[in-house]
Amino acid sequence: MALIVQKYGGTSVANTDKIKWVAEHVIRTKEKGHDVIAVVSAMAGETDRLIKLSRSIMDPPDERELDVITSSGEQVSAGLLALMIKSLGWDALSFQGHQIGILTDNSYSKAKIVKIDDKKIRNALLNGRIVVVAGFQGVDKEGNVTTLGRGGSDLTAVALAAVLKADACELYKDAVDGVYTTDPGICSSARKLKKISYEEMLEMSSLGSKVLQARAVEFAKKFKVPIHVRPTSRPDSEGTWVVEEEEAMAEMEDMVLSGVTCDKNQAKITVMQVPDRPGIAAKLFTPLGDEGIVVDIIVQNVSTEGYTDMTFTVPKTDFKKAIKKTEQVAKELGAKGVDSNDKIAKVSLVGLGMKTHSGVASRMFSALAQEGINIIMISTSEIKISCVIEEKYTELAVRTLHDAFNLGE
Repeated sequence: MALIVQKYGGTSVANTDKIKWVAEHVIRTKEKGHDVIAVVSAMAGETDRLIKLSRSIMDPPDERELDVITSSGEQVSAGLLALMIKSLGWDALSFQGHQIGILTDNSYSKAKIVKIDDKKIRNALLNGRIVVVAGFQGVDKEGNVTTLGRGGSDLTAVALAAVLKADACELYKDAVDGVYTTDPGICSSARKLKKISYEEMLEMSSLGSKVLQARAVEFAKKFKVPIHVRPTSRPDSEGTWVVEEEEAMAEMEDMVLSGVTCDKNQAKITVMQVPDRPGIAAKLFTPLGDEGIVVDIIVQNVSTEGYTDMTFTVPKTDFKKAIKKTEQVAKELGAKGVDSNDKIAKVSLVGLGMKTHSGVASRMFSALAQEGINIIMISTSEIKISCVIEEKYTELAVRTLHDAFNLGE
């Protein structure tokens, strides 16, 4: 007997017919003699509806209350799935995040898991029940409801698999049947990967791939939880495994790159003529960090007469908050002013093969140049290269790079 954690996304539980299909698949797994924990997202479109409703009252909404509101979608899905399983003759029990002690910090809308109390889940499993857990949500030490960020149900599933030492963590998706070399909706020649390393998947997720939440992959890497991405419609298909680097490399020894990603959730802020002296960068970026704003690419110009321009990118979702805080700090620092642009995007190449192969950057830049796409900013790491470009060229850039590196079939 194995313990299997299965996660179902919003489109997989979008209506009662789909919920019945999920319930039947969960039951089939149980009938094979396995213990099953099903983690569910909110029904498709529900979280966006709740955010829009909240913003119609207050924009931006109070973050604590927004978490209270948006977490309700997963609660409904969990209750409905447990109800459906019961209607089919099996015993099920649903839990919300706070009921099973998913303790987080108090970073509303992107809370980090601190610990999980697995006693209630283990007791339910010992009594032969199918456990259904509302993903995406937790509770801080003060008892406030928190949420784990977009795609947070992935993190819930991986965290439960780690704590309970599950034999498998299966993440079911409706939009795709695995991890592809790029978004199939943008590039028709995108190819499904059989295996990908934690490192590559983490980069792809953080750089715009929507298949898996980046923090879920990070958690899986830390606790060595193999992730199996599979399509809901064909649950027995091969899908894609996210595994250790050595195992992935054995599968893809001749591949330099694993994929091309894009991210339109980007905005650029420039602080003009800021004094160029020690401590200025810390004074600028510390307040942003205190506000929970993640700063990505940072570029500082060459100093001229004791002043410099400093440009950085932030998620577009934090743009208004970042601009407000940056303008405040820039004034305190005596900078000339703040310029901004939220019509940008980031395209990236990811691959373990970059560790041992040269020429990837020059080939990338040449391919973009041939299409007349200007590069605004560049960022690199051992296994990725990212370019900030104008948002209107995003899809063209992805297709161009995918073809340039022969990532299609």
